[in-house]
Formats: sequence, C-alpha cells, structure tokens
Amino acid sequence: MAICVPTLNAGALWHEWLTRARPALANVPVLVIDSSSDDDTAALARQAGCRVEVIARADFDHGGTRDWALHQLAPYEIVVFLTQDALLTSPEAIDHLLAAFDDPNVGAAYGRQLPHHDASPIAAHARLFNYPVRDHRVTPADMTRWGIKAAFLSNSFAAYRRRALLDAGGFPHGAILSEDMVAGARLLQSGWHLAYCAQACVQHSHNYSWGQEFRRYFDIGVLHARERWILEMTGNAEREGQRFVASELRYLARHAPWAIPGAFIRNALKYLGYRLGRHERSLPLRLKRRLSMNRGYWATER
Repeated sequence: MAICVPTLNAGALWHEWLTRARPALANVPVLVIDSSSDDDTAALARQAGCRVEVIARADFDHGGTRDWALHQLAPYEIVVFLTQDALLTSPEAIDHLLAAFDDPNVGAAYGRQLPHHDASPIAAHARLFNYPVRDHRVTPADMTRWGIKAAFLSNSFAAYRRRALLDAGGFPHGAILSEDMVAGARLLQSGWHLAYCAQACVQHSHNYSWGQEFRRYFDIGVLHARERWILEMTGNAEREGQRFVASELRYLARHAPWAIPGAFIRNALKYLGYRLGRHERSLPLRLKRRLSMNRGYWATER
C-alpha cells in the first residue's frame, strides 16, 4: 500500500495534516505531488519523510496527475489518495479503508467525511447526506437502484486497486472535476465493486459561498455533458438532487431554521449552474470561463 497527496500552498493546515497522519504513515511510502507551492508545503513533506515530486502549476490535472501517480507507484497493489485538507480522525482510519480490499471484488473504497468544526449548517448537512453512518457496497447490478450515486467516490479519501483501475482506463485526463466519479464509473463498467467504509473517517468540508456553489455546479454540469456515458449507465442526476434538497430542508428545520431562506436561493443557483453546464457547448468560451470554478480548465479550449 502507498499514499498519494497532491498539494498546492497547503498552509497552516498542512502541519496538522502531517501531525495527524504521522502514526498512520509509519513504514508507508507517501508520494506528495506538489504544484510548485509558494510556501513550505514541499519542505515540510520532505522533513516528514515523504517523497516529493514538484511539478509546474500549469501541468496539474485533477485526473491526469493522479493517473501519473498510479504509474509512479507501480510496486504497490493499493494506492490511497488524500487531499491536503482532509484530516485523518484516527491512526486506524486508513486500516479501516484497506479492510474493504479483503474482498477481491472491490476495486475502490472511500471513507466517511465529517465536517470541520467551523462548518456551516449547509456544509455539515452535505457531509451527513453524502457520507452516512453505515457501510454499503455498490455492484454493477446495483447501478440502476443507486442512480448517479452508484459511481460516487471521493478524491479526498479513497483507495484504489491500482491494476484494476489502470486496466479499466485509469483516471480521466482533462476532466474539469470529479475525476474520482469517472474512475468509479469505469471500475463499475469493468465489473468491479465500490465500497463505502463508514469507520474510515477524515474531517473535510467547505463553506462555499453562493457564487462558489453556482460555479462548482456549472463545472459538474460540464462534466456530465462531456462524460454523458456515466448518466446513460447510472441514470439521471436530477433525482438525487431532489432527494438532497428534501433532506437538507429537514435538517435545517431541526438545526438551523434561520438558514432555510438562503438554502432555497443556494439550491436555485446550484440548479441553474448545473443546467448551464449541461448546455455548455452552446455558450461562448469567454462566458464559460466566467461561470466556471476551474477557470484554468478552459485555457486549452478554442
């Protein structure tokens, strides 16, 4: 087993990341792929005993860089991917995740994400909705029942059977985001199972603004438009969106009723962004750059 962490200016949280991870990383190779950070991210990683590969910032690609890492870590059967802002909650978290691979049918597994202490009610609910308290397994036969969530994984804390993923096509190169979902869909398409491990936990959440939510969902729409085969294989995404909104309203009614009006506006913006993203082929490039969270993605578009 090996671990890979892409980094860029990880900041103050990086020291805590390394401190929490240190007990779990003893005798485990860690590859840090740093996109030419301006701070001491790479230096701290080297001090912690990690192998650090520095790449040009413009060369980073969400899927392509992770695919490159799979080839760099060729001797290892299982590769765990973490992000620089996903904090392990215990040294055993990675062991819980790896236990899923005792089943030879499992091609990938992902852990539970708990909200950071400063998470807003909106951010806290998103983690509770997407990362429940019980384990589950998705098989190719389950895809219709799970819908778009069938291929759900997480680039913040997930492990892959390296050879299985490469044989299935690896991570996508040039994806605007959700390279993990594309990888999960490729594994399901190749007959592998995906496992969710609720005991394998990290803290990870984002307090997105309304504008950030709009841009993020625009990018999700772009991905679904350009990887249309995933929706054809798993089913439409709108049904899951409706389930999310209903769950969010119930959660806010109990915990933060004052946030409900803003949630309606936020969800309307998310849906508008998603629909625009699905129809991005009809939009001018200049507008797409303004609407997107990942504006660098459009640099090679003409």
